[in-house]
Amino acid sequence: MGTELVLVTGGSGFLGAHCVARLLTDGYRVRTTVRSLDREPDVLVLLRRAGVDPDGRLTFSAANLTDDAGWPAAVHGVDFVLHTASPFPPVQPRDANELIIPARDGALRALRAAREAGVKRVVLTSSFAAIGYGRPVLDRPYTEEDWTDPHAKVSPYVKSKTLAERAAWDFIGGAGGMELAVVNPVGIFGPVLGTRLSSSIEIVQRLMSGAVPATPRVSSGVVDVRDVAALHILAMVTPTAAGQRFLASAGDAMGLPEMARVLHARLGGVAAKVPTRVMPDLVVRLAGLFNRSLAQEVVPRLGKVKHLSNAKARELLGWEPRSNEDALVATAESLVELGLA
Repeated sequence: MGTELVLVTGGSGFLGAHCVARLLTDGYRVRTTVRSLDREPDVLVLLRRAGVDPDGRLTFSAANLTDDAGWPAAVHGVDFVLHTASPFPPVQPRDANELIIPARDGALRALRAAREAGVKRVVLTSSFAAIGYGRPVLDRPYTEEDWTDPHAKVSPYVKSKTLAERAAWDFIGGAGGMELAVVNPVGIFGPVLGTRLSSSIEIVQRLMSGAVPATPRVSSGVVDVRDVAALHILAMVTPTAAGQRFLASAGDAMGLPEMARVLHARLGGVAAKVPTRVMPDLVVRLAGLFNRSLAQEVVPRLGKVKHLSNAKARELLGWEPRSNEDALVATAESLVELGLA
């Protein structure tokens, strides 16, 4: 640490910006990729909101997931790569390849460039999407040993994350010494730094703003973005992390009705618009007939709970995440502070 240079791909993203902030706080030199150098001021704003001063230790490089140009310069002289950049659309495309190609080819582009530059280790941001879909819900907690079946009827996003991670592991098998570790987060919550909101953050925003009259009986894993960033760095520096996957979840899955109760209990009047009623499953299914996104993302999850284990990250890396409740409250407080809820 101190002289080591870390490349973070996608530094303008929610997780990418927090990874940059944590690395700078820990004393690393950092380079981050953005699709255009015009985004450099945006990243600096995000870092200021995170309370971090780059102090001359942050540089920028233009690189795109869909183009080879820029990648050799981005990885030049780099010791480690955190590959957090990946497409995540607000609405699932009808053509899965719109997500699969940039996710898979972008990961391979970053890995190929890293290998050619002599990078020691790459930490790839995958997702629980590559672990817990395409098969019947397990009656035990999901772990890193589980894999999504990409040939089953799964969403384009789930398929893209699964195929991208599979391609990365296949690539590293012949990468000649370069190491790979993978982090598989569940829904990422925590302090928002800008106005571009991920789908997980939008859940809390919609609850806080009263945009939904009642909460459906669906559940999600929860993890604070700061803890996901910390896990990436632990996976980067811990020798035994090489060749391993790490499921990043603060605890077990949490239902939306429970999330609403936590926000009410912890935030009081600020959470006055958060719904207190639970939406009957039949109402959700009927609404799904007229809303494609609801039909794809919510209806299949009604009443199903995917239990989660973070034992491996805790035991192998000493990872100590914040609680589900603290991650949710931090999300809501940051949305209020930014005037977004």
